[in-house]
Amino acid sequence: MNKFFNPLSYSLISQKPLRLTDVFGWHGHIPFAFAVTEMLRPRLLVELGTHKGDSYCAFCQAVKSLNLDCLCYAVDSWKGDEHAGFYPKEILKELRSHHDPLYGSFSTLLEMRFDEAVSRFSDGSIDLLHIDGLHSYEAVKHDFDTWLPKMSRRGVVLLHDISVRHQNFGVWKFWEELKENYPNFEFIHSYGLGVLGVGEELSEDIRAFLSMDKDYADQVRSFFSALGSHAAQKHLPENIEPIKAELSKNSENTDKYNSYLLAFAALDDSEEVKRQKSKSFSYQPKISIILRYGSCVSYRKMLKSLPS
Repeated sequence: MNKFFNPLSYSLISQKPLRLTDVFGWHGHIPFAFAVTEMLRPRLLVELGTHKGDSYCAFCQAVKSLNLDCLCYAVDSWKGDEHAGFYPKEILKELRSHHDPLYGSFSTLLEMRFDEAVSRFSDGSIDLLHIDGLHSYEAVKHDFDTWLPKMSRRGVVLLHDISVRHQNFGVWKFWEELKENYPNFEFIHSYGLGVLGVGEELSEDIRAFLSMDKDYADQVRSFFSALGSHAAQKHLPENIEPIKAELSKNSENTDKYNSYLLAFAALDDSEEVKRQKSKSFSYQPKISIILRYGSCVSYRKMLKSLPS
């Protein structure tokens, strides 16, 4: 029997990102970065194109939180390009001041071009590769083709900006080609993120994620989009009364009721709640209520209480 993908099984999705700069394009995907790291549990992780490091530091945060035996590498010239703009050397210096004390024991920032770095990695060694460099069709195709032999049999590739169709961006076009050849999932929010299973022996969790039916995939997509929209919130308030009020108001609407019940179950372990709790929740309609009113502690409790 194939494993059912339940996004609430991954406890890291409720973590507060430790690094959020003014480069906000990736912020909406940070909860998924936490989740995919927990799903895959990589042994070697590489990012191509790091800039100020919001995405990369999210991966490192997850690796550290999970205490994984994983080496991480960020590859960037830290000079910029025609799409990201060109930036001064202080960008890397500031990133190092945040990165090195937290992640320096297992993570390395490689100041070089992608083609210069590729020879440092053995074929079949990389479990998770995030490509976010120059976004023209030719550039992203070159990066993918060059680094593909380095991917392990468990390998997963992430491509950012698959939804952008202006300023000579061509990731969307290359993504359309890749989807024909590999199991995949795409997020539309935050400029788009493509998830590609390139390995022949994908983990059970990754296979479950990449094989969802369309309707459920849409719910999961909305779930992570909602989480991403709250990624920059430093604290979630404790008051649960609005959840209870919405629960009583919407008990006639099954989808809404299940969504509120999901939040309510995080805070109430009574037998009545346990008896009513459904195993097939609709995450989309009121996930913002959960995020807005559920405390961080209670949200983690919810993650543990749901059936796997």
